[in-house]
Amino acid sequence: MPQHKSNEKRMRTSAEARTRNRVNKSRTRIAEKRVLQSKDAKEATGLLAEAFRILDDMATRGVLHQNTAARQKSRLARYVKSLSAA
Repeated sequence: MPQHKSNEKRMRTSAEARTRNRVNKSRTRIAEKRVLQSKDAKEATGLLAEAFRILDDMATRGVLHQNTAARQKSRLARYVKSLSAA
């Protein structure tokens, strides 16, 4: 148990942030899975735009590091490009 008021507040804010971050990271994983599970290039392109928007949003909010979001976007784009080439 926290001994000081500031520690109590810190525990509260940490718990709130943890819950918020968990929801947001789940959103990014779901968006990525949707892109990777699509086998149609046209459908994957639409899903890719949605995934990009979510990843950019999470990087702006600080849930993901900017380089992490960029790396994930690059991998997804490469996958969609391979679908259209095949």
